Amino acid sequence: MSYTIKFNTLNLINSDPRAESFTTSSLSFSHGVSTKRDYSPVSWSEYFEMMDDVCVHVFRVYKSGQDGPLLVLLHGGGHSALSWAVFTAAMASRVTCRVLAMDLRGHDVANVVRATYGETPPPIILVGHNVGGAIAVHASSGALLPSVVGLVAIDVVEGSAMDVLHSMQNFLRGRPKSFKSIDHAIEWSVKSGQIRNLESAKVSMVGQMRRVYSWRIDLSKAEKYWDGWFRGISNLFLSCNVPKLLLLAGIDRLDRDLTIGQMQGKFMMQVLPPCGHAVHEDIPDKVADALASFMTRHKFAEARSETKR
Repeated sequence: MSYTIKFNTLNLINSDPRAESFTTSSLSFSHGVSTKRDYSPVSWSEYFEMMDDVCVHVFRVYKSGQDGPLLVLLHGGGHSALSWAVFTAAMASRVTCRVLAMDLRGHDVANVVRATYGETPPPIILVGHNVGGAIAVHASSGALLPSVVGLVAIDVVEGSAMDVLHSMQNFLRGRPKSFKSIDHAIEWSVKSGQIRNLESAKVSMVGQMRRVYSWRIDLSKAEKYWDGWFRGISNLFLSCNVPKLLLLAGIDRLDRDLTIGQMQGKFMMQVLPPCGHAVHEDIPDKVADALASFMTRHKFAEARSETKR
């Protein structure tokens, strides 16, 4: 069965009026001597083992690992698979697993997995951030991939998402339309708080930019889809018949349905402040700790020998 989720991707970071402002000087100081911070980009190969173009309308995937369950990583809107780079390296040091991070360009997640791993893929844990989390929920609830054994949603909650959509166009109009270089784009992402982790920004922002240093995705053109991405997603998440983990940047993001579901023990939840909306980029080690614990608790994977206590 083929199922295509026509999501034009969107990133809600900094459109949330409750998000803390975050600024960083381009100068750091050591023993009274100022040194300019390095905003130069870093290659994907520092974090993934392989890059490939899958022949499902030909689009980019990044892979790591040869054994264990498969983490299918679905990025937030406007981001790319490279947003998972630092997190992937962190996961590889904690549990035995495989990783497939894909660029979402309105294509079929299920067909990409089949094109990469055949009709009998390994046990799959769907992991999605923001809109990617919504896609993961839809894919899991529709049983599109029979080998899905777990679902992880990162900072995607129907109530808070619907609240911030009204200010999304203002956010998009307020950010630069282009940059002088990729270094300047990386610097802006850190200083604006879009990505609070410089290491992640140096690899992640490359996937968001065209060669002329403008945004790869025009998010404003997707406005008519915004409501449909998140409406009903909380109840759909609760209905998924697999172990579930919800990771949040703040407890205030929980809506009524998820609050009741969490009290009834329908899913595991962890709040991971202080960070911004791009939780897995801002604090990749803590997200990896939470996901590794989830996987070993449900016996999806074994901890690396060096991480066993």
